[in-house]
Parts: sequence; structure tokens; C-alpha cells
Amino acid sequence: MINKFFLNVSIALFLTAGAIVAQKSSPIVVNADKPLAAIQPTMYGIFFEDINMAADGGIYAELVKNRSFEFFHPLMGWKEMKQDSAAGSLLVSNRGENSPVNPRYAHVEFDNSKGTYGLTNFGFRGMGIKKDMKYHFSVMVNHKGGNVKLNLELTDPQGNKIGQATLVPGNEVWEKYTVDITATKTEPKAKLTIWFEGAGSLDIDMISLFPDDTWKNRPNGLRADLVQLLADMKPGFVRFPGGCIVEGRELATRYQWKKTVGKVEDRQLIVNRWNTEFAHRPAPDYFQTFGLGFYEYFQLAEDIGAQPLPILSCGMACQFNTAEVVPMDMLDPYIQDALDLIEFANGSTSTAWGKLRASMGHPEPFNLKMIGVGNEQWGPQYIERYKAFHDTLKKYHPEITLITGTGPSPDGLLFDYAATELKKLNAEIVDEHYYKNPQWFLENATRYDNYDRNSYKIFAGEYAAQSVATVSPLNKNNWNCALSEAAFMTGLERNADVVYMSSYAPLFAHNEGWQWTPDLIWFNNLSSFGTPNYYVQKLFSVNKGTNVLSILKDNKTLTGQNGLYASATFDKATGEIILKIVNASDKAITEPIIIQSARRLAPAGKMTVLASKNPEEMNSIEKPQNVAPQEKPLNIKGKKLDLNLDPLSFTVIRLKTM
Repeated sequence: MINKFFLNVSIALFLTAGAIVAQKSSPIVVNADKPLAAIQPTMYGIFFEDINMAADGGIYAELVKNRSFEFFHPLMGWKEMKQDSAAGSLLVSNRGENSPVNPRYAHVEFDNSKGTYGLTNFGFRGMGIKKDMKYHFSVMVNHKGGNVKLNLELTDPQGNKIGQATLVPGNEVWEKYTVDITATKTEPKAKLTIWFEGAGSLDIDMISLFPDDTWKNRPNGLRADLVQLLADMKPGFVRFPGGCIVEGRELATRYQWKKTVGKVEDRQLIVNRWNTEFAHRPAPDYFQTFGLGFYEYFQLAEDIGAQPLPILSCGMACQFNTAEVVPMDMLDPYIQDALDLIEFANGSTSTAWGKLRASMGHPEPFNLKMIGVGNEQWGPQYIERYKAFHDTLKKYHPEITLITGTGPSPDGLLFDYAATELKKLNAEIVDEHYYKNPQWFLENATRYDNYDRNSYKIFAGEYAAQSVATVSPLNKNNWNCALSEAAFMTGLERNADVVYMSSYAPLFAHNEGWQWTPDLIWFNNLSSFGTPNYYVQKLFSVNKGTNVLSILKDNKTLTGQNGLYASATFDKATGEIILKIVNASDKAITEPIIIQSARRLAPAGKMTVLASKNPEEMNSIEKPQNVAPQEKPLNIKGKKLDLNLDPLSFTVIRLKTM
């Protein structure tokens, strides 16, 4: 009986030991002595589109909505105000052909001997006003006669004054007047009222209010906190102005870059194509004033050290809407727009468009290197238009790289057709888009492993994991989506010999003015925050490296085994090995990592972890750092480290070679 007992115990111990041996993890091996494909400086960039109030009401810091009365409803955003028995009236005048780009202005008559008459502007879902901040007010006035003053007031929703100033117009000609207002209180929902004092009449136009703290303190500039979030990503490129707004719902409302440069008052407003796109999020007050135009986009890219990537209309309106196209024998003006844009960006100041750039304050070229032809068009009609662009642009500007695309989907008949035709045309860089569920991103970490190395290069131009479904208003920027994107991005990085560019989309969203979700950065009138997706993008971009390294487990790339995904790079500038490892499982994992290198490693490395045990976790205005990178100590023994990977985590490791 005793012998049998000990026999059973012995067998159990033997089996347990065997199980332990069988479960022992083989190491992850990084070969640092044989750098592979070069990683392009443009590998990780940003995609800007004027959707979700990203421009007017967003990064463009103007606080007055419909400042020149050019919306389809001329007084949208404005309200006449009368106190007591005030006598006053407003008439919107239209100069028509005499001023086609800015035809409207307001003619105001008033006599406040019996009361006070004024106009209130409510801004973009209110005006975000900060205590002690100086605000620069300006207005174009044609004084028609009388002894008059303009008393300006900033007020909170209860009508309490939080800032005031007075302006006295003079000559009976159009003239710009300016005055500063200093705020006495912080208020996210402020409004601006112009009270007309005295008796008389005047014409007013281009009524404007900008904060003093714009990016780089530029007059009439960009909102500093939003630009700073972009600068912190150190993006390789800025794609602008979109997206679908490049195409327009119809050709008449396509984006025309020439109407967005020069003096701000000479830029012709159009309706934003997201104005009525989604029934679940109507935005009838959504227009493009182009205070943020192509010059400002180029300037933004330069400011944050990124290459500019303008996308131009190829003569096709949105195929999801009208599918309107310009005939091939009328395509030349569209191609000329591309030629003129290159001159605007790079031409000498002796050229017409280079001279305009210089007059706007930038005599030096913007060093434009690439242009996108069309957004996400498809079918034979797109291929023939792209070919026409290609033939002309390559004839006159062979130095410019052209970017084309395979349409709105990453697979299917339309995708296959475009891919085949673009290979025949020897396309340079091809844009692919993916709006899919998180599982798709996990499964497609190997997407580019077997792409043709002798064909075109890839621009992963628009992608975002959808927590519910594409275009659903219920989509969330949760950790589950962000983590799946991180896993997918290890596949982009491992295949840097094929993938030259990538960008999440869309970029910005106003908490109260969005049409599409998910989005990378959210904001209200005063604050902003990066989503978990933002921190994934940022960690990849600031830890890019210069060359891909081999990172294998059991001689296989890590593409989902036990929930692990990984890529490795070397940074020649710093002499660092950079590892990016995703643990997509809900269990902690300990992994031994061996670095094969002729160089020694510094005894301490840098480890950054982005993680949450709750896959539904999100960031918010109230909790902007709910899911944010955390620094952790990392000790190295020789050329080996035992890495503890948190469940549902993305870990970045930097190892200094000596």
C-alpha cells in the first residue's frame, strides 16, 4: 500500500515536471547586427480633414461664426439684440459680381436714444474664453454717418460681463478697426455682443475675434493646444485637406486650393460636405471659410517638422454621393491646378504663384515632394484620370512623387481592379484604407508580409478600428480598438520595405460638433485630449528608428502567437535598439528576450507601457490620462532581459548599445 502510494506520487511529480519543461517559453531573439529595410521618415504621419469641426471651430482659432455673413442663411450664428425701446435694424447687402468672393455685408441703422441695439454672435457651440487672456477683435467698417461707437462685450450664458472694449469708427470708406478685450473669467460658452451707441448707420463685415495665445503667437492663427498635440507626435507628414472634402458632394463643392490662399477676406467660402452627410449628426451651420487654407497647411507642416502632402481633386466628385465627373477633354484645368500648386510651394519668387507665397510671408520654398491625385476614387474612370495627371506631372516635375489609391476598401473587386491597373502603370505609392473591427486588425498584422517587393509602395492612408461598425455613431475610442491598431502597426513596421507611409483617420473631433467617430484627438472650446489610439500612434512615431531588425520566436515573426505581436528597429542616430511588443491577451506573460549583437548593451534601458485591464477604457476631458503611457524601470543582464508583459498592453523598449 505504501509502495503504491509513493509510486503514484513519483509519477505525478514526473508528469508535473514534464509539463513545466514543455511549457517553458523559448526566447524572443532580436538580431541587432543585421539591419534590414530602411524606415522612411514619412512612416508615421497625420491625416487632417475638416470633419467634426476640425478647422472652423477647431484648430483654426477664430471664435466668430459666419464672420462675413456668407453662410447660406446670412445671419446664422447671429442674433439681433434690443434693450428697452431700441430703434435699430439690419439689412444684409449683396454686392454680387462686384465682389464675388465676399459679396455680403451687414448694413446697420440705429438710434439708441430710447434703447440700445446690437448684434450677438454665439460662436461655435459657444466661445471658449480664458481668464486674463487678451482677445483681438477686428472688423471692417464703412461709416455711413453719425456720431457712433461700437461697445463690445463678452458675456457668460447668464449675461454677466466677462470682458469689454470700445471702438470708434471714423472715415466713410471701408477700413479695418481693431481693439483688444481682456477676459475677467474663464467661460466655455461665452458670446460676443456688439452694441451700437449713438445715432447713425454703418456697414460691417469680417467681424473677428482671436485669442492672443495662438500657435507661435501668430495673428489670426491656430489653436495652440491642438497643434501641440500634433507636434508631440513628431509626424513624418501632414496629409491635407482630407479626405472626402477633396472630392465634394458634387464638383462645384470640391476643394479648390487656389480659393484658399491670399488675403483672408478674399477667400471664397463653401459649404462643408459633412454639413448634411449623416442624418444622425446634422450640422447645418458647418461651412469652410478657409481661414485655414493651403498656405496655413504648408506652414503647419513646416512648424512641426513634417513633409506636406496635399491631396487634389482628380475631376471626380464623391462616388458615394453624386459620382459626378468632369469629361476627359475638360480635365486640363484640374491638372493645371497641380502644376500651379507645385509652383506655389516650390517656385521662385519671380513666378506668379511663388510671388504670392512670398507676399503671404514665406519667400523660401516649402520643399514639396509629393502630391496625392484624388482621394479614394475607384473604377476605370479614375485610372484614366490618374494616368492623365501622371503623364503631365512627370513630364514637368519628375521630382514629385505621386500618390494614388485603391478606393475605400482593402479588398474586393474594386480593390483588385485598381491594384492590377496601378501595377501596370508603375504607380509609386498607393493609398489603402481600412475601417474595420478590432479582430480584422489583429488578423491583418501579416497583411504585407507577402506583398510584391518589386511593385508599388504602400500608404496606409486611413485606418481606425471600429468598435461597433463603420460610420456608426456608437463607435468608441476604447483601449480594445487602440490595442488592435498597435498590433496591426507592428506589421506595418516589420514590412517597412513595402509600407512607406501610414496615418490614422480622422484626426480631430469637437465633443459637441462631431459627425464621425472614432477620432484620434477630441476637444471642447477650452480643452483637448489624446485618445488611447493617439498614444499608440505617438509611441510608434517617436520611437520609429531608422532600420527594421529581425525579431523572432521559434524562428517565426510574432503575429498573434499567444496574443503576442512584435516589431524591432535600430536607430542609427542614437545607437538604440527599439522593441515594440503587444500582448493582446488578457493574461500577464513573461518573455525572455535575447539580443544578438556584437556591441554591449547599457545595463539599464527605457521601458514605456501603455495598458489597461479594461478593454472598454477610454480617455475624456475629465480624465485625459486614463489610458496613457507609463515609464517603468528596466534592468538588463548582459544581452538578456526577462520581460514581464502586462495583460492587454503595448510595451516600447529602448536599449542603448555601447
